Amino acid sequence: MLVGYVSDERYIALENVLLEFEKEGDMESVETRSRATGSVHADVEPGPYRVTLRKDGFGPKSVHMVVDEKQPYQFRLLSNRILGYMWPKWVRSGEKSEFRAHSVEPYRLDLYRYGWEKEHIRTLGWFDEHGPIATMQISPDGDYTQTGIEWNKRGYSNNPNHTQFVIAPERSGLYYIHAKTESGEFFSFPWIVAPSKPNSDVAVLASNINWNAYNNFGGRSNYIHPAQMPPRPTVNARLELARYTNADNHTEFNSEEYAPLSFDRPEPLNHIPESTKITDPIEGRLPCHVCPAEWRLLGWMERENFQYDLYAETQFHTNLLNLDHYKVLIISTHPEYWSHKMYFTLKKWVFERGGKLIYLGGNGLNCDVDFLDEFTVTYRNGSFGAGWMGELSKMGKESRFDLYYESEANLLGVRCTEEGLMTAAPYKALDTSHWAFEGTGLRNGDSFGEKCLHMRCWGGASGHETDKMSPSSPKNCKLLAKGLNPGNGGAEMVHHQTDSGGEVFSAGSINYPSSLPVDENISRITRNVLNRFLR
Repeated sequence: MLVGYVSDERYIALENVLLEFEKEGDMESVETRSRATGSVHADVEPGPYRVTLRKDGFGPKSVHMVVDEKQPYQFRLLSNRILGYMWPKWVRSGEKSEFRAHSVEPYRLDLYRYGWEKEHIRTLGWFDEHGPIATMQISPDGDYTQTGIEWNKRGYSNNPNHTQFVIAPERSGLYYIHAKTESGEFFSFPWIVAPSKPNSDVAVLASNINWNAYNNFGGRSNYIHPAQMPPRPTVNARLELARYTNADNHTEFNSEEYAPLSFDRPEPLNHIPESTKITDPIEGRLPCHVCPAEWRLLGWMERENFQYDLYAETQFHTNLLNLDHYKVLIISTHPEYWSHKMYFTLKKWVFERGGKLIYLGGNGLNCDVDFLDEFTVTYRNGSFGAGWMGELSKMGKESRFDLYYESEANLLGVRCTEEGLMTAAPYKALDTSHWAFEGTGLRNGDSFGEKCLHMRCWGGASGHETDKMSPSSPKNCKLLAKGLNPGNGGAEMVHHQTDSGGEVFSAGSINYPSSLPVDENISRITRNVLNRFLR
């Protein structure tokens, strides 16, 4: 009978896994192997069993499960590559996080702060165990993208000395843990440290809700099986995932309800190679719009001597960031997913209390999220499939956020459109009389932003996903520049002021922060905006 399926941490079917079924009180056992689809067939009766699994390259384990012919069981194995994450992934200085590392050989951990340089803070030590490969973590079975993988809770719970904590440094910022094994295998993972109390006039938000949306560790993200995990693991993604097989539905945004996604998972998309410098190109598909790209903004700010306090978006949602303690808030790169609480809190600060917002990203504040708790969210994508932008437009809506509340252009001055997706180009200056262009020497019609470290969509500071003005933009919104992307898809750089004295500057491009360390005009314009807003 079909007992279940076995897959890895990507929900890829594993073939030829050896399984042994042992029934309590029975001296005999049944041995079988998984098939090409990952399916497990065994001559066993329904009921409880202890099942041991083993496959080369993956951590062996034993689990207690119930064989039910109506409900195939989902066995999950974890590959032997080094991985890790901090838990919680965001804290305030003086608070502690637990490092959760997975390795099949001894490893060393070092704490770094990522500014203009990678600053070594201290060595955390070498880690090994008396038992063989006891540094290996154990993954739960089933869909742990909803519940979290909860490393260190299995096998370590009987010894409090095996729980490893790090106290967050006093200085706020983006920190990374470097993990390196005896054989030289390397993995790095971020840690957001907010201040215990405000220390600057500028607050910067790390877009960690977006990181979680794109993190497919465990087999699901908001783009791979966003609604729910399918009953069978994947053998060949190009042949099986609707993202590739259905031209009308490649995002799979076709459900009224979406299963939650937990932050309690490693984030391979945020890994930064050990040798990478801040001025190096950002290699890879995912790193170009998550933490590695946001690091370029933070490092640039330190190069330009701008002090800042860093917060996670989740800390903003849970009221740990009080905007009234700051003059300026900066959001960057790809802050696509926000709760409506965050949005309206920010909008009131800008429109009613004179707050200054700098938006250095693209496709921002585009979709609402609901927090089930501090560490679990659902993404409210709607049921429009791949053509969600077009379908919403037919309804007179400008975004998924607009579907439930209002267009983000009311605050940002711009919102994302399909034009310009996955292209890149420089900007064209349109209103160089504006103070943002002071000292650049640019004239109307000149191009700027030619240099960019973003390698997924290479070609300039306007790119990847781009935002433009809309009927919802404030009436006094000034268009300063527009990207030269094909199909009139260039990002629109805008500025507007509110009656309360608030101001908003929007770059409208995911690529923008990746130009800051290397493009002088992009740097100068951003410096002008920050200096103006800080007066």
